[in-house]
Amino acid sequence: MSLVIIGLLGGLITGISPCILPVLPVVFLTGGAQSATFDGEDRGVAPASRWRPFLVIAGLVLSFTIVTLAGTLILGALNLPQDVLRWAGIAVLVIIGIGMLVPRFEQLIERPFQRLTSRREVKNRGSGFGVGLALGTVFVPCAGPVLAAIIVAGSTGRIGPDTILLTVSFAIGVAIPLLAFALAGRGLVQRIRVFRTHERGIRIAAGIAMLALAVGLVFNVPQLLQRLVPDYTANLQRDLTDSDEARRALDLGGLVNDENAELDQCSNGAVELESCGTAPSIRGIEGWLNTPDGEGLDLDDLRGQVVLIDFWAYSCINCQRSIPHVVAWDETYRDAGLQVIGIHSPEYAFEKDAANVAAGARDFGIEYPVALDNTLSTWTNYRNRYWPAHYLIDADGVVRHIAFGEGNYAATEKLIRELLEDAQPGIGLPGSTDVEDETPDAADRTQETYLGSAKDVNFGGDEDYRAGEGEYAFPDDQPADSFALDGAWRLETQYATPAPGDSASIRLDYRAREVRLVAGGSGTVQLVRDDGSRETIAVDGTPRSYALLEGADGEAGVLEIEVSSGVEAYSFTFG
Repeated sequence: MSLVIIGLLGGLITGISPCILPVLPVVFLTGGAQSATFDGEDRGVAPASRWRPFLVIAGLVLSFTIVTLAGTLILGALNLPQDVLRWAGIAVLVIIGIGMLVPRFEQLIERPFQRLTSRREVKNRGSGFGVGLALGTVFVPCAGPVLAAIIVAGSTGRIGPDTILLTVSFAIGVAIPLLAFALAGRGLVQRIRVFRTHERGIRIAAGIAMLALAVGLVFNVPQLLQRLVPDYTANLQRDLTDSDEARRALDLGGLVNDENAELDQCSNGAVELESCGTAPSIRGIEGWLNTPDGEGLDLDDLRGQVVLIDFWAYSCINCQRSIPHVVAWDETYRDAGLQVIGIHSPEYAFEKDAANVAAGARDFGIEYPVALDNTLSTWTNYRNRYWPAHYLIDADGVVRHIAFGEGNYAATEKLIRELLEDAQPGIGLPGSTDVEDETPDAADRTQETYLGSAKDVNFGGDEDYRAGEGEYAFPDDQPADSFALDGAWRLETQYATPAPGDSASIRLDYRAREVRLVAGGSGTVQLVRDDGSRETIAVDGTPRSYALLEGADGEAGVLEIEVSSGVEAYSFTFG
């Protein structure tokens, strides 16, 4: 019942948020106005289904639910880009929009969906179910905490009854305001005579609205609108989920079970030892590094030792700053009974390759065992959400400390020493490690910037940023904390690369002390700094992180990067 209430309320709040605005004209016209009773229908024009508003919204709810829950898994299994469904939905919107303008064409395209309803006598405007199905594939509501929990559960394959229940209740909650809007459209048309006598005009307006929405989606107009209109529902979303009960209910990605239910008893980054239940098992591992013959480790076999589990990914800059501390703890306390285990949970597809992870581990000097958690099975069993994340387990197998993200290293090391002394009273421990904490202030640096078309962040150019080949030019006025492209580029789902045979450039406006580029392929990256100096970096082989700038003062700066053909640029990270 908690899930149902949270889902319905979260959906209702989302249903009145600014991100709903782009679809309202289509819902108003196709779902509502077209279902009105028009004067002159006795002249041979069959009436539209009175159920049309409900069927449009039902189609939207059905397709939105399926896409949100299973879209990532289906496309991943078929090895298809994650935006295929979006583009398919846009294409269907165009087809239906044309159908609104050409009645005979609409009869043809909606005929299959009429079999799903009992209103087969509809001959001129269809049931509207097909319209709803198309809208559901392109419908992108504001990603509040409720929707975020659903997406994480779906993308990690943890789709159980609770996930389905929350998703359906959320979709119904969103649908209620949309249905009210559609019914209002029908009521308005039936009450105003000038509308009742212009059935054909309503159809044309609906078709134009459908085509306009499709064109707007191609050029990301809805996202621009969302940035321009303040989200007046943000506080409502936060109030809805700001409680322990709500957070437990929404913890779908890890699915609370007997193994991990007590992890909630640990607070993030505590300075004193806590007791948070027996450590969940390490499961679903595809391979191990740095163990004899690649044998896996079992936490039950490590009783009597203190264990530190570190969730990381080798191209994550936050992990790169954290790993020196973990490596130092391993080297310093290994002989005193500390067992460090790295759980490598990939963010990118290339991070699933064992050879890539092995190369990354060597670069960082990691000698402790590393588990390849490519399916995020251990990640979800620990209900983890962060890179990096540290779980400290005592000699009895109980989780005693959890720290998410960077920083808090001194407190974590102090607790490691306490647990080692508890496990072996009177043991003489070596001196504490002395690794500088380089955790930056998040407010003083540019956020991580992705270059792939499916996840682009901070693009500051004038062009539309979408998959495929295109020509780009640096803008005259580039925003702070952004990047822009110049030349011929091909944008893939996860990376950008210059068109074959050409070199192209990236201009980066940043605030950071350190700038790194995750890149792969074969070629060169040439830097042109603020002072005009140049430096060439060779890129060769599997994707990894390359340092572009180190030891800066943290102030704003500009880097121009000339990328040769053959280099794949994935993301910029900042320290």
